[in-house]
Amino acid sequence: MPDTEKGKTWRKLSLISKRAERDPNFTFTSLGHLLNEEFLKDCYKSLNRDTVKLPRKKGPAVGVDEVSWEEYGKNLDKNLENLVERMKKKSYKPLPVKRVYIPKGNGEKRPLGIAAIENQIVEKGIKIILEKIYEEDFLDMSYGFRPKRNAHQALKELNDEIMFKPVSYIVEADIKGFFDNVTHNRLMELLKIRIKAPSLLFLIKRFLKAGYIENDKLIRTDSQGVAQGSILSPILANIFLHYVLDEWFEEVVKEHTKGYSKIIRYADDFICVVRYKKDAGKIRKGIENRLNKYGLKTNSRKTKVISFGRLERENAEKEDRKPNTFDFLGFTHYCDKSRKGNFKLGRKTARDKFRKAAKKINNWLRNIRNIIKTKKWWKILKSKLRGHYQYYGVSENYKALERYYYRVINLVYKWMNRRSEKSWMSTKDYSKYIRHYPLPKPKIVHRFY
Repeated sequence: MPDTEKGKTWRKLSLISKRAERDPNFTFTSLGHLLNEEFLKDCYKSLNRDTVKLPRKKGPAVGVDEVSWEEYGKNLDKNLENLVERMKKKSYKPLPVKRVYIPKGNGEKRPLGIAAIENQIVEKGIKIILEKIYEEDFLDMSYGFRPKRNAHQALKELNDEIMFKPVSYIVEADIKGFFDNVTHNRLMELLKIRIKAPSLLFLIKRFLKAGYIENDKLIRTDSQGVAQGSILSPILANIFLHYVLDEWFEEVVKEHTKGYSKIIRYADDFICVVRYKKDAGKIRKGIENRLNKYGLKTNSRKTKVISFGRLERENAEKEDRKPNTFDFLGFTHYCDKSRKGNFKLGRKTARDKFRKAAKKINNWLRNIRNIIKTKKWWKILKSKLRGHYQYYGVSENYKALERYYYRVINLVYKWMNRRSEKSWMSTKDYSKYIRHYPLPKPKIVHRFY
């Protein structure tokens, strides 16, 4: 790489990562200068791959500035020069995030923030800098929004814990409105454990306080909340929960429990596997107290201790009840048996996720069937099915994939026959059509054994 400012920046980031790994107690005092024009140009270019698209909208979503990625790039060098100059003078102020709502599987709606393009560029730069430091600190049980880590690795870890470790209880915990309730002061205190670079901390604080626009009204976020859906929020959430949950669990919880225990976390979703009932009760109470200390609360309806493991089916039969199940990362986990009669962990697509996926494909077919020709939307339908298998195609979940496949087949038949009377086809003709133009069959993509 030539000796450009960009090359220097990436080399400095590599050195920062090595220093963070070598000395866990080292604090970084000078980081803001890394946000130079050449580095931010790299950040801008990477955004094109991560452009947010809103449901039922054509093209990429834009923030309150109404400036798209392409428009900003028409005069990129000058725009970035101006941006860096404003950051140096501390006159740069992130614009409020445009808040929209997307449906969740349980009938509720999840807030999503769409940031202005300049916000995204600077946030991407800060995110890269923070990752170089904190990826050396984060623990192995954390899987969400981290390089080379994903939900399927978390599911595999959970599978191995329950299958091969002495696990008899599960602590399910749900943080109530995590992203909306993170306290800024607490977050900044935790950041200062590793970072004492004034200019970078100043920028992060400004992003936290930028607020959001909802129904054309500015909602201020002076003391709490991070924009859900922004580039910066996942890494900030991981830093916050690293100190509040992960380290605390390793250093405190395990010291005060008699049996085996472990936490597996994906962003703000986490599960604790525990050996003894008494320990499980203490862990649940400890989590509630720990989160309260940092201004957060658990959802009492979704936070509980359940018995679970290789003896659960037998115990449920003795107690005349159904065996316990729990949901994690879109899957319902249950106690099953192998062909030889041995215990194994079963999993299937969670009911609300299945219903949501079926509803989404139904709405899409209804809207698309008369807009473009079948041969064009048929290709899109294939990619949608492959996308579903890519996430839900895990060991033990073939039956749910098959159910989804046949649900899609039936929905296609329904909506193709509603285009017009002339296009109506019998079930026999439709079966021939499907054989001639097959849709992707269910496939297990992620094998855990």
